[in-house]
Amino acid sequence: MARIIFFGNERIATGVTTTVPTLQALITAGHTILAVVVAQEIGAKSRSNRELEIIGVAAAHNINIYSPSKLSEIKDDLAALQPDIGVLVAYGKLVPQSVIDIFPRGIINIHPSLLPAHRGSIPLEAAMLAGDAQTGVSLMQLVREMDAGPTYAQAAIELGGTETKQQLADTLLKMGGDMLLRVLPSVLNGSLVATPQPTGEVLYDPRLEKTAGLIDANGWHRPAVEIERMVRALAGWPRVRTALGNYNIIITKAHIAVPTEDDSYPEAVAGTIFNDGKTLGVHTQDNLLIIDSLIPAGKKEMSAQAFLAGYSL
Repeated sequence: MARIIFFGNERIATGVTTTVPTLQALITAGHTILAVVVAQEIGAKSRSNRELEIIGVAAAHNINIYSPSKLSEIKDDLAALQPDIGVLVAYGKLVPQSVIDIFPRGIINIHPSLLPAHRGSIPLEAAMLAGDAQTGVSLMQLVREMDAGPTYAQAAIELGGTETKQQLADTLLKMGGDMLLRVLPSVLNGSLVATPQPTGEVLYDPRLEKTAGLIDANGWHRPAVEIERMVRALAGWPRVRTALGNYNIIITKAHIAVPTEDDSYPEAVAGTIFNDGKTLGVHTQDNLLIIDSLIPAGKKEMSAQAFLAGYSL
């Protein structure tokens, strides 16, 4: 069994990740968790206004919790714990080499992408927005440069194009934790050596801004598939926001209309609202996007049918 310091909060997808399966799996497997280090101040609220779930798990198991503004502030404290290895899942900040050097077997980072694709802080959202046919998990040896370390193992999954952000986050976290438990003994005894990443296929994704999900009048002049991907990928935060008539809303679920012989939709200019009393949609560059559920400003989530019954468009 290993003596481990755990870095991160396991929130691999902004606004929706609510579990900490990796830390829990390590504890259940009998490894000694010496400390949990989080970048967010203990007690502070996140973008989704939720306390960090990992704090509760650590406290329940009497694990020391650190939340330094800089890791250099606690370097000596971490070294004094005499860890064998570090595990990092969604820490959110670069780890200095002086801290990496504390660990005889380094720090293993669970990264939810098939590196070197989708380096950066939004690998899950980026894969969804790009319409990738597959994504996966990489176990990487942490280095100073962002997501550039050699990899111990990778596992891929196919994307069907209908996954919710929550579903994908839960799947990738479970995959990463299971893979970590399988390879950890080999990393600890030195029999598994990490392989350098290919250098010609690197893809960095920028951080998400709060305005990333804002759709103004011009925003509907794009393919419906792009907007539908946004609804799924930006769920939780920053979410897709737009105006329908005089009402500001958040779109929480949508799909692209597929006309049948008995049900067709007239063509219209992008941005035109479709409302037949039971179906709510907005015309895009090429297709009609049907809104299934939404959140009107100041209200709770509701179905499109409920919205049409209570609001006049």
